[in-house]
Amino acid sequence: MAIEQESVKGNDPDKAIISASLTGALTTRDQCEAIPYTPEEIAEDAAAARENGAAVAHIHARTENGSPTFDTDIYQRIYEEVRERTDVLINFSTGAMHEPVESRLEYIEAVEPDIAALNMGSMNYAKYSENRDDFVFDMVFENPFNEIRDFLTTMRENGVKPELECFDTGHVGNIRPFVQNGELEAPINFSLVMGVLGGIPPTVENLAHQVRQLPDDATWQVIGISREQWQLVSAALAMGGNIRVGLEDNFYLPSGEMSTNPELVAKAAEMTRNVGREPATPAEAAELMCIEPPHL
Repeated sequence: MAIEQESVKGNDPDKAIISASLTGALTTRDQCEAIPYTPEEIAEDAAAARENGAAVAHIHARTENGSPTFDTDIYQRIYEEVRERTDVLINFSTGAMHEPVESRLEYIEAVEPDIAALNMGSMNYAKYSENRDDFVFDMVFENPFNEIRDFLTTMRENGVKPELECFDTGHVGNIRPFVQNGELEAPINFSLVMGVLGGIPPTVENLAHQVRQLPDDATWQVIGISREQWQLVSAALAMGGNIRVGLEDNFYLPSGEMSTNPELVAKAAEMTRNVGREPATPAEAAELMCIEPPHL
């Protein structure tokens, strides 16, 4: 039995939900050959990740050449291919730059994934290379309140659980108007994203600070970007949190070896057991997040 601690919040202290972020929108096979592009490749990785301990598959759709796409038909194909192979909970991204809200709402409404990610605030979004002494990319990630409201309305009307992606402390605070007017209902599901330049730095102290801001009954996971991921995974597991790993966020095992989605999930499951917890099944994850997926 795990020691009672406030940082658990609404999570299960004995079970950890492992999410597998399979694709992302910015990473390519030039950087890592194992990134899946097609619906079939994504589904195969989702099934293998499930076998290794993942309860959730977080997915950005790609074209066959790897470009990001927001095409509803492709999202529908991904959903069907994944569901043919595994019972993993399906989580679709809605984040984008320079893509109309309407096209992103369309596939959420049409396909009705179990979960959909929702970015909770605007921010500078950049990557800086110390070797080059220059920015790899430098963008503004706009997520105004009116768009957040549109996503919450569509998700609520279609039975899709929001996963609130918070890149900084202010993003956690942005839930207030939506809780007050009943647009967000408990338990609220948070992802604490750490390590993006423009957001909160990836330290254990900052993770503890972020968790303290959450409602007592909230479920939460940490998303660590790049090689700092594993320290944050370790801290979150000890705090009673849930975790996300996968090629969207980080290519490497703790040893520094470039990896694959199933291998990253297997390492996360091993670390979960090392702290005396077990990976949650999709059914257990759904119950914890108050989701009623039609396939379970």
